[in-house]
Amino acid sequence: MNNCKLVICDIDSTLIVKHQTLTPRAHKVIDTLLDKGIYFGIASGRPLYQIRDSIHSWGFEDFNIIIGMNGSSLWDSLQKKESEYYLMKKEWIKEIMDMMSQYECNPSIYLDHAQIFQKNDETAQLYASRSNLPVKIISDPKVFYQNETAKIMFRVEEEDMPKIEKWIQEHSELPYTGFKTQPDLIEFCDKHVNKAFALKKFCEMNRLSLQEVIAFGDTSNDNEMIEAAGFGVCMANGSEDTKMIADAITDKCCDDDGWADYMENHFLKYL
Repeated sequence: MNNCKLVICDIDSTLIVKHQTLTPRAHKVIDTLLDKGIYFGIASGRPLYQIRDSIHSWGFEDFNIIIGMNGSSLWDSLQKKESEYYLMKKEWIKEIMDMMSQYECNPSIYLDHAQIFQKNDETAQLYASRSNLPVKIISDPKVFYQNETAKIMFRVEEEDMPKIEKWIQEHSELPYTGFKTQPDLIEFCDKHVNKAFALKKFCEMNRLSLQEVIAFGDTSNDNEMIEAAGFGVCMANGSEDTKMIADAITDKCCDDDGWADYMENHFLKYL
């Protein structure tokens, strides 16, 4: 970790407790990194504009790199360049919705700076109360595949998740893939897309080596990024598949400021 030039983090359940704000301790760690000339960035499943709103609410103007939509979007503040990669084709989205219709689920997409749900269930109401994005309920399934988009998400029953993941594994020939991001949330995107893909693009544009990157995450959609980085860290509250491929696991959970604690005790003290 001594040659680190970039620290990049997932947001929910890694950097912050879901729907809460950055702690003063974590804020201080980021300030220290930036003061010492180490780049800092975010890699999230959220759209770039929503991530920027969060960054501003934390008291920062910008970060050096922002990866959005699990790798379909990239903001490179060093080059002042925004890029978009591998959107889902409309027919793929319809096919996925048809397949998922056998399960009790609520599909969701980002559209026109709002989050669209098909059903006004507990999940949609929770997002409406906590998210900084408007939430709209649109029951017409055609709305979900009227445009190409980076991803489609489904809130599902936890007991159905193994069956959905098994279906994804059995259909690896398809041009899209899916992955669990919470015990009851599955997301689908183009199979070329992941957080590591956008991270590699940033490193190429700025002549950084992936060996100079420390990446933090907590679940399956962070796995490729954690594997690609020179040093990958999974949160103590992370999923078992992510812990298995990480170089280290934090001493504390996200709820206990695990990211800031790890950075203070395993990185900053050695600078």
